[in-house]
Amino acid sequence: MFIRTVMALLCACSVAAEEAKDVVAVLAVVGAGGEEDYQKEFEHSAAQWEQAAGRAEALLVSIGRGAGTNDLQHLEEALTSIPKDSAEPLWLVLIGHGTFDGKEAKFNLRGPDLSSVQLARWLEPFRRPLVIINCASASAPFVNALSRSNRVIISATRSGYEQNFARFARFLAEAIADPRADLDKDGQTSLLEAFLSGARQTAEWYKGEGRLATEHALLEDNADGLGTQADWFRGVRAVKKPDKGSSVDGVRGHQFHLVRNDAEKRLPATVRSRRDELELAIAALREAKSQMKEEEYYRQLEPLLVDIARLYETAAQQ
Repeated sequence: MFIRTVMALLCACSVAAEEAKDVVAVLAVVGAGGEEDYQKEFEHSAAQWEQAAGRAEALLVSIGRGAGTNDLQHLEEALTSIPKDSAEPLWLVLIGHGTFDGKEAKFNLRGPDLSSVQLARWLEPFRRPLVIINCASASAPFVNALSRSNRVIISATRSGYEQNFARFARFLAEAIADPRADLDKDGQTSLLEAFLSGARQTAEWYKGEGRLATEHALLEDNADGLGTQADWFRGVRAVKKPDKGSSVDGVRGHQFHLVRNDAEKRLPATVRSRRDELELAIAALREAKSQMKEEEYYRQLEPLLVDIARLYETAAQQ
């Protein structure tokens, strides 16, 4: 099995630069727990991500679980070392507490905290697909700050002012490789499906406890910086649109699978990337269908479907 768990900065730098070029990379960051109960929650979520990374045969870099007093520095150096160009995605998962002072959101670390502005600057050089998941309270401002094309961003809250302890982290971590979260029954759980499962279970927890929900997770994958709540989806499709009329979220998020099925594993990364581009084009065309003549819609749809079929045929022959 190809998996390296990196608990110290020097290991992260030496291993990640050499081995994350052509494989999925998972960078799991556990923040400062504060209280013992919170720390146990964070450790549980981190363990779930590490198990999923192992099943995915991904490169795993773990920060915040060993000895250390300045995890901000460790995170910066790990991000610096990880290759910026790859067809395979980097998954950055932040598990912990967050704060928001009305102007700036931060993720709490041992030592200096991580701000959304700071993280946006560190991620700017990346041209590979990025999945950025902030499971902390007050995490919504990270969505707007980090939104770019070819990125999927998830926050545990819809506002910086949802500042109570966020329980979404546990449910998302448990769903990321859980077959029960596989809504379309294709033998793999997508990031979107895990998000929907995690958000649903979070809402059910508050209902079961008789509490008013103080967190509402968002998924953003169309680079508009807005994000979409789970209750806007029916199955894996969003049935509502933002008031500003931007495209719906979810299509790109449904293309990311940390633990892939056998057929997906057999596809070369370049083929998978091209397939995803074609699927996004089809989704955009379907969204515009109501404003098009039927003949024009099918005229544009046919070559996209043919290209996808040819991709699968060529991959099968290799």
